[in-house]
Amino acid sequence: MTSPSPPDLVELVRNRTLSPEMAATLAVAAEQRRSLLMVAIPRMAGKTTTMKATLAYAPEGTAMHQLSAEHGETLGIPETPDGGYLLMSEVSQAPMLDYLWGEPVRLVFAAANRGFPLATALHAPGLDEAIEVITGANGVPDEHASVIDLVVYIRSLGEWQDPTRRAVAEIHELDDIVDGRPRARLLHRWHEEPDEFEVVEAPRQLGDLAALEARAAEFRRAAAGRSG
Repeated sequence: MTSPSPPDLVELVRNRTLSPEMAATLAVAAEQRRSLLMVAIPRMAGKTTTMKATLAYAPEGTAMHQLSAEHGETLGIPETPDGGYLLMSEVSQAPMLDYLWGEPVRLVFAAANRGFPLATALHAPGLDEAIEVITGANGVPDEHASVIDLVVYIRSLGEWQDPTRRAVAEIHELDDIVDGRPRARLLHRWHEEPDEFEVVEAPRQLGDLAALEARAAEFRRAAAGRSG
């Protein structure tokens, strides 16, 4: 018996994990090879699922370099940027080879600063706390941490093993990080009551806003089972 395919962005719109506008922002970010940080507090909130669904929109042929301590000191980072993503499964002290902490995290962000897009995740209750994990707890310099383009904060309601609701609660676009603090704008958010998504501000780094709106409309139609 084959296992079910992981949900894509269309399915995540359909099940209301995110809005069509959020999906459009994430898809275009991946198409442009932007660096992504997925954030949540509980396990099984959907960080990896949302990341994989987003990275499916990276240009065809984009390499995905899965980083791990099993590769030795280099962690599997290529010597020179090749347009491929560096995938750091999680910034965490958990005893897993693909979960990194401390000096390896600094090595990854230094490589991203040389021209690799980065996709990673960590446990934190929001934007500021997530950046503190990177710059404070892991000592990543502001300049290197500033490679992050989007921070996606996901909420999970109910028991973490079997949540009753998952939702992308916020998407922030970062300009840079100064003194360990993010300078960012909130693009999207989810209101728990009355379970509604809101577009707060248009992104400034993703190009043509009309094209983004058109992509959102495509996600809306696809999630509703319509084409054209």
